[in-house]
Amino acid sequence: MNEQGFALFDTSIGRCGIAWTARGVAAVELPGAGEADTRARLLARLSAVPNARPAPPPPDIQAAIDGIVALLAGGRQELGAIALDMAGVPPFHRRVYEAARAIEAGATLSYGELAARLGAIGGARAVGQALGRNPFAIVVPCHRVLGARGLGGFSAHGGATTKMRILSIERRISPQSLSILDEGGGYDYDAAAALAHLRSADPVLARAIDAVGPYRMHIDRAATMFGALARAIVYQQLTGKAAATIFARVCALLPRGHEGPTAEQIARCSDARLRAAGLSRAKLLALRDLAERTVSGDLPTLAEVQQMDDETVIERLTQVRGIGRWTVEMLLMFRLGRPDVLPADDYGIRKGFSVVFKKRDLPARAVLEARAVRWKPYRSVASWYLWRALDASRKAAAVAAVAADAAADEILTGAP
Repeated sequence: MNEQGFALFDTSIGRCGIAWTARGVAAVELPGAGEADTRARLLARLSAVPNARPAPPPPDIQAAIDGIVALLAGGRQELGAIALDMAGVPPFHRRVYEAARAIEAGATLSYGELAARLGAIGGARAVGQALGRNPFAIVVPCHRVLGARGLGGFSAHGGATTKMRILSIERRISPQSLSILDEGGGYDYDAAAALAHLRSADPVLARAIDAVGPYRMHIDRAATMFGALARAIVYQQLTGKAAATIFARVCALLPRGHEGPTAEQIARCSDARLRAAGLSRAKLLALRDLAERTVSGDLPTLAEVQQMDDETVIERLTQVRGIGRWTVEMLLMFRLGRPDVLPADDYGIRKGFSVVFKKRDLPARAVLEARAVRWKPYRSVASWYLWRALDASRKAAAVAAVAADAAADEILTGAP
């Protein structure tokens, strides 16, 4: 076994670094501005491990890496058994780190509460300083310790935004969140019955279902109507990565932002701070309108929406500035788990229809809707398969293009 070494590894939030000695993990570094920055930050922590060199992780370190990767991917992973090399760590810091490791994923404490657990009443500042120097990111979950009025500091690249992002991942696997996500098996309908119906009603779509495979649409249950629509507004017309970054920045401005923004918090937050997080003026105005309607009681609650049919939900929610029919359709499908939604104006749906039914042109809305009659009452499921069929078609086209380029290179170079 390599007694000292370090390595970089990939996670859902970027490329991290880890260093080790014979005693255990010596340091974990979260993603920097790039791979070179992550490596430099990790090396800067290794004064106590001067002989560490890049090396394949030994089995116990690889197990630690696997645990970190699983946790950051949203798995229910415990990291408490990972051995840490705390040589050179001050005694009080050791106590803080041990106490922090006892905080479960999805839970949080304030600096003052953690200090109280240590019997250090009034020691919130000292706890914060210890956590600010934590060399074992994620394994010692300093991200789970918050300030009294907000997220508090975070020494990793990205600061509070990175902290909020990790907390958001963990919050989805907390017992409370799991009860929301798993309610009704994840859907408000029987997926097996839906597939049986679609196969029987449409043989062409049935072939696409067979080609794509099992139905895996994820229902991300909304905690509040405001939170779901606020997220939808931020995500409009952006790539998923860019939208997630901006939404994380917005939430990082708010106390306990990893639990999602509230109307009252957005109403109190200044325009300048929200614009600095990356919101366009149009999205800022839409969030303001959404917050005002929520505070005034004009926006229906989640409980009220659950009692409405799809068209009534669309009619009510499209009164909010910046919320159109497509946005509400996505909410109905992916937040409320409604089974019979057909986003007929969605480009991916129309293009997927062309792929599945072998049409050269995009279908007119009337053509799509006419075919979709036979898919009722499971048009949401059919829509998911149209999206996935399009994805598969694009991947196949990309593979074919690479193969064609390789063949052309062989011809030009005379390669066998």
